[in-house]
Amino acid sequence: MNATFTSVSAPVGLQRIALAGNPNAGKTTLFNALTGMRQRVGNYPGVTVEKKEGRARLGNGTEVSILDLPGTYSLSPKSPDEEIARDVLLGLRAETPPPDAVIVVVDASNLARNLYLATQVLDLGIPTVIALNMVDLAQQAGHAIDVVALSQEIGAPVVEIVASRGIGLDDLRAALCAPIPRPHPPLLKLEAALESAKNELAESLRGHDTTHNLEGAALRLLCGNAGERAVERTYGSAVAATLAEIRHNAEFDIASETSARYDAISPIVARVQVQNTVATKNSFTDRADRILAHPTWGLLAFFAVVLVVFQAIYSFSEWPMNGIEALTGFAGDFLSNRLPDGPLRDLLVQGVIAGVGGVIVFLPQIFILFFFLGILEDSGYMARAAFVMDKHMGRVGLHGRAFIPLLSSFACAIPGVMATRTIDNPRDRLTTILIAPLMSCSARLPVYTLMIGTFIPEIKVFGLVSSRALTMISLYIFGVAAAMGVAFLLKRTMFKAPTPSLMLELPPFRMPTARNVLLVMWERGSEFLKRAGTTIFALSILLWFLLNYPRVDVSKIEPNAAPGQVAAIQTRNSFAGRVGHFIEPTIAPIGFNWKIGVGLIGAMAAREVFVSTMGTVYSVSEADEASKPLRQAMREDKWPDGRPVWTTLTAVSILVYFVLAMQCVSTLAIVKRETGGWKWPIFMQIYMTALAWIASFIIFQGGKLLGF
Repeated sequence: MNATFTSVSAPVGLQRIALAGNPNAGKTTLFNALTGMRQRVGNYPGVTVEKKEGRARLGNGTEVSILDLPGTYSLSPKSPDEEIARDVLLGLRAETPPPDAVIVVVDASNLARNLYLATQVLDLGIPTVIALNMVDLAQQAGHAIDVVALSQEIGAPVVEIVASRGIGLDDLRAALCAPIPRPHPPLLKLEAALESAKNELAESLRGHDTTHNLEGAALRLLCGNAGERAVERTYGSAVAATLAEIRHNAEFDIASETSARYDAISPIVARVQVQNTVATKNSFTDRADRILAHPTWGLLAFFAVVLVVFQAIYSFSEWPMNGIEALTGFAGDFLSNRLPDGPLRDLLVQGVIAGVGGVIVFLPQIFILFFFLGILEDSGYMARAAFVMDKHMGRVGLHGRAFIPLLSSFACAIPGVMATRTIDNPRDRLTTILIAPLMSCSARLPVYTLMIGTFIPEIKVFGLVSSRALTMISLYIFGVAAAMGVAFLLKRTMFKAPTPSLMLELPPFRMPTARNVLLVMWERGSEFLKRAGTTIFALSILLWFLLNYPRVDVSKIEPNAAPGQVAAIQTRNSFAGRVGHFIEPTIAPIGFNWKIGVGLIGAMAAREVFVSTMGTVYSVSEADEASKPLRQAMREDKWPDGRPVWTTLTAVSILVYFVLAMQCVSTLAIVKRETGGWKWPIFMQIYMTALAWIASFIIFQGGKLLGF
C-alpha cells in the first residue's frame, strides 16, 4: 500500500536509479513492472509535482531504489514537471540526491523524437541504459531496429523490452547489474556563440561538479531556467555568478540546440532503423482512428464508452454494496448487544460504524470506475478522447491542453489542478484551474449513488439501459456543460486571450494488461479507502460529539417520550443541530432541512463525508433503530406535518448542488498554492456556491410549480 512522504532518501548503499522518458513511452508501465506494489508516492518539497519512488531487485538480488521522473520531451524545461526532471538529473534538488544511473525509456516506434531526450541525458555523463520499449509495435509499423548498432552509435547499453507484457525485463535487470560504462553520445555542432558559452561555463564548473560531464551539464544550465539559488547551493557562488553573467550577455540562440541535436540524431536513425517487408499498411490503430478520432463518430463513440462504464458500475456493484451494508448493520448490532449502554457504545455504533460504514459501502463503485479508467488509459483511448474534444473546447475558448487536467479532475480535482502546469499561458491556466472542480470527481460518486439509488426509480430505457445509469451520466454531462459555460464567460470577460491549437501525440492502440489495470485500480481505490480510515474516521468521531453535546437535561423531557423522540430532541439541541438550524433558512428554499445543512458543512472536508454525516445524523437522531440502513432511514424521514423530507425533487436538488458546489477544502488549498494567494480560491468558493444555490433553487422551486 502507498504511503505519503515529503522527502525520501534511499538508504546508504542502496543504488539510486532514475527512470526518464517521453510521455506515452511506457515509462510508468516499466516502473510498475519493476517495483510492483513497493512504491511510495508524495510531492517534491515546495512544488505540487508528484514524486514516485519504489524498490526493485535486480538479477543478482541487489535491491535498488527507482525514482520515476515526470515525463518530458526535453531537458530544456517549459513546465514545473520538466524542471523537476532536469533538476534531479543535475543534482539541483537538495532533498533528492543525484541518481547513480539512469534508465531512459525510448519508444521504438518513434525513435528519432525519443532519442532527443535520450541524447540529452547521455550528454550529462551519468551511467545510462536505454530501454527500447514497444519493439513489437515498431515491427508492426514496418521497421526493426539494430540494437547492437544503436548501442555503438550512442555509446550506451540498449535493451529491447515490451514493458506492458514483461518481455525483456530480465535482460534489463542484467544490464543494470553489469558495470555501465560512461556514455559517449554523438557530438553536437552547436552555433559558435552557444559553443563558446558552454565551454566557458563548463570551465567554471570544473572542481565543483565531479558527477557529470561538464560540457553536458553546462549546456543544460544554459538552455534552461535553473534558479540561481539552486545553482549556488549546488555548485557555489562563483558558478552561479558566471552563469548569471553569461545569461545577461547572451548572444546565442538556445533553440539552436534543437536543430543541432536532430542533425546528429537523423543519420543515426537512418543507420540503425531497418525497414522490413512485413509491415501492416492498414494497422488496427489506423482503422480504429477513422472512427474514434473522427469529429462526429469519435464524439458519439466517447459518449457510448461513458454510457457503458456507468451501466457497468450499476450492474456490477449492487451485490457487493448490499453485502457491505449487511456487514455494517451486523457490526452495529453486534456491538449494541455486547457493550453496556453509554457514550462509548453510542460513539462506536452511531459515530464510527454509521459514519465510516456509510462511505465504505460505495467502495465497489469506486473500484469499478477506476478499473475501467485503467483500461481506457492503458489502451491509448484517452488521447483520442482529448483529440476529439479539443475542437469543442476551443469553441468556448479553452486551451486544447486543458482536456487532460479536466479529465484528471474526474478522478480528483487536486491532480487536475496540478496538471494545469503544462499550460503555458497564465490566463488559460487560471481558467482551467477555476473550472476543474466542476468535473464530477470520484468523491462525489458516493453522494450521487446514495441519491440515485434511493430516490430514482429503476427503469430499463429501451429495455437495455438503466434509468439510474442515465441519471448518473447526466450529472457528469451537466458538470462538463457548466464548466464550458463558465469558461466561455471567463474567456470573454476576465481572461480575454486567443485560443492556441492543441498539438497532441496519439499513441498506438495496445491491449491493456491486467497488471497495469489492476494496479491503477488499487492505487486510486486505496486512496479512497485510506481517506475513509483517516479523514472520515476522525470527522465521524467529531460529528458524533457535535451531535451529542451539550447533553439535554433528561428530567425536562416528557417521561413517556419514546427513545427516538429523546434522541431527536438531543440532536436538535446539540452543537451541530444548532448550526444546522441556524443555516436552515438559507437552504430551505432549495429543499434542504437542517440535517442536510449539517451534511453540507461536513462535506467541506471531503464531499463523500456528506454520506457519513447523514449516516451519523440519522443513526443518532433515531437511536431506537441505530442499525437501520441509511437509505431506509432517509426514505422514512418526515417533516413535522407528516410530509416526507426526502422526495425525488429533493434528491435532484441535492445532486445539482453537489455537481456545482465547491465542497472540498483540500482543492482550495491546492488552488491557493498553485495561484500564489487566496484571491482565486475565495473567488472559486463564492462563484461555485452561488452557482450551486441558484441552480438548485430553480430546480426545486420550478419542480414544485410543475407539481413534482
